[in-house]
Amino acid sequence: MLKLWSIFVVVFLAELGDKTQLATLLFATDRANQPLSVFIAAAGALVLSSAIAVGLGAAAGQYLTMVPLKPIAGAGFILLGGWLVTEYFIGR
Repeated sequence: MLKLWSIFVVVFLAELGDKTQLATLLFATDRANQPLSVFIAAAGALVLSSAIAVGLGAAAGQYLTMVPLKPIAGAGFILLGGWLVTEYFIGR
C-alpha cells in the first residue's frame, strides 16, 4: 500500500500546475462547458495517457533491465531544474 501511496503522491505533485492542469482550468472557466463534463473529459484523458505510459513502461522494462533508468531520470530532472534556476537569475 505504501508503494501505491508514493506513486499517487509523486504523480499528483508532478501534475500540480502543469500545462494539463492549466488547460483544464481554462476549459472550466468557459461558461459553455459544464464543470462535471470538463472533469469527466480531463479525467478520462489522464487515465488514457497513464494507461499508455504504463503499457509502454511495462514493455520497455523487459528490454531495459540493465539500464539505470531512475538515476538517469533523476539526473535529467536535476539538470533541468538547474537550468531553469540559472535562466531565472540570468534574466533570459
